[in-house]
Amino acid sequence: MNENVRLTAWVRGRVQGVGFRWWTRARALEIGGLAGYTSNLEDGRVQVVAEGPRDRCELLLEKLRTGGTPGRVDGVADLWGEPRGGYDGFAIR
Repeated sequence: MNENVRLTAWVRGRVQGVGFRWWTRARALEIGGLAGYTSNLEDGRVQVVAEGPRDRCELLLEKLRTGGTPGRVDGVADLWGEPRGGYDGFAIR
């Protein structure tokens, strides 16, 4: 079963000012079927919120951890939940 889920991921490392949000949006669009956003946080992390089929969210999470990202990823924390909706595509905030 591949139900729709909500993935919230917090990426830490050197991920601001290096094109990381653009890269993340491009990966989400490549995977397809995902809606949400990526944004910088004041503490230097990047937050990624993606909703869609669980397998596609898992693929995005895998790419965040191992996908040759710009900058340097030191770690990714993730939280899974029910989708909330209200997103139009995948945005950079």
